[in-house]
Amino acid sequence: MITATDVALSYGKRVIFQDVTIKFTPGNCYGLIGANGAGKTTFLKILAGDFAPDRGTVSVGSRERIAVLRQDHFAFDEVKVLDTVIMGHARLYDLLAEREALYAKAEFTEEDGIRSGELEAEVDELNGYEAESEAAVLLSGLGIGEELIHKKMKELEGGEKVRVLLAQALFGSPDILLLDEPTNNLDIDSIVWLENFLDRFQNTVIIVSHDRHFLNQVCTHMADIDFGKISIYVGNYDFWYQASQLVQQQKQNENKKAAAKAKELKEFIQRFSSNASKARQATSRKKLLDKLSLEEMPSSSRKYPFIHFKAGRPCGDIILEIKGLGKSLDGVCLFSGLDLTVNKGDKIAFVGGNSLAKTVLFQILTGEMEPDSGSFRWGVTMSHSYFAKENSAYFDKDVTLVEWLSEYTPVTEGETFARGFLGKMLFSGEEALKKTGVLSGGEKVRCLLAKMMLEDANCLILDEPTNHLDLESITALNNGLIAFPEVILFSSHDHQFVNTIAGRIIELLPGGVIDRMMPFDEYLADEGVNQLRRKLTLS
Repeated sequence: MITATDVALSYGKRVIFQDVTIKFTPGNCYGLIGANGAGKTTFLKILAGDFAPDRGTVSVGSRERIAVLRQDHFAFDEVKVLDTVIMGHARLYDLLAEREALYAKAEFTEEDGIRSGELEAEVDELNGYEAESEAAVLLSGLGIGEELIHKKMKELEGGEKVRVLLAQALFGSPDILLLDEPTNNLDIDSIVWLENFLDRFQNTVIIVSHDRHFLNQVCTHMADIDFGKISIYVGNYDFWYQASQLVQQQKQNENKKAAAKAKELKEFIQRFSSNASKARQATSRKKLLDKLSLEEMPSSSRKYPFIHFKAGRPCGDIILEIKGLGKSLDGVCLFSGLDLTVNKGDKIAFVGGNSLAKTVLFQILTGEMEPDSGSFRWGVTMSHSYFAKENSAYFDKDVTLVEWLSEYTPVTEGETFARGFLGKMLFSGEEALKKTGVLSGGEKVRCLLAKMMLEDANCLILDEPTNHLDLESITALNNGLIAFPEVILFSSHDHQFVNTIAGRIIELLPGGVIDRMMPFDEYLADEGVNQLRRKLTLS
């Protein structure tokens, strides 16, 4: 169990938390949610003891161990993968290292013998004899093969390092598990494995995630950061969303009724206050009016951008034809012999564990890269707008957001138009004069989505667009893409995003391609697809 008592944190005049008292109990999994900047990651750091609040305390049960998903991908570069995982249980790792050093001594004294007995007892108590096998099982479940476990961390790719650090956090059955965006860089199978792992986990879990489906699958409670406090709701993300919307609607309805009643009382008092026969009634109503108060509704940190894509012209009969397309990078084949015909109204999700393959395919289709083999042809009616996963090149000029967006606005429009458009994307007032060099990841994504909306393309190509966005912006983008009537080609690790938008799934696998006209949940549940996936994965 972990408890925060009277925790407060402010940055200047901006209050993040105010007198937060909250208890997280064993056997429950809490989703910590809130808008970007609400303080989710900071609160996790406070719970982990990595960050001190302005006021308040955090306490954990006696001898309980906290494990945290670390974000420093270079901290363990000189450590072997297997050892990195075991280091998640610092006490056990130290005992194993001491035991190894003790048995490596040339001369073994009587004191060494006594110490070795103590070490063996404590190692056994901490299940240390199973440490390597447990670490290997965790790594395997997260897609790290046996051929990698004895390599040094610096030899792994970025996504592989993230998986190892997740295994490190999960190792040794910690009493309290703090996970910040644990599904980042995980493929479909690894996410399902993690969902099953957390479903069996008996201790306390607190998770920050922007993956709504993941939160729905694993969370028993939601901890909502808003209005400077943290409120606990029993249930998963969907239940929280419905409950919180209902509470807000009830407050608004109560205020409307109170406002209407106040108006009625004021009108009566004004009409009859000078009428002697009605004076007593007017006085009575004035007392009622004095007692009547509107509940002040605090300003929520949650804000939804307005995302609406429109096509300048409808698609013709020919959308996109791909024949025998192939590409390799650094001697590794990403895909070969790819044949694909995109049809009118297709909303295609490209899935699969190799994110580079999807990125390179999109770069080829948008003309940023040449294929090694094969060809593709866009129809004459087609225009595409591309959201690149790596987008720093779009922000290399140090200009204000108004100046930046003005480069993409119609020539007939001026600064007022650009400011208005930025306002829809939550850059209002002085925010519109921010320099591009200080934008956060989420702010850059909102800028690029504004650019795409202005391009009026009839084919949208999006490579992991939900990265860096908060749940509110993901919801707005999700709804905007569902409403778009033309063609969408996209990739995303967000299960709900894929399932609610795509009507066609294309999976790029080492041994070939699977192309099915069905929603994502049906695709994952289809036994024929799963058999083919296993076959093409092993090819």
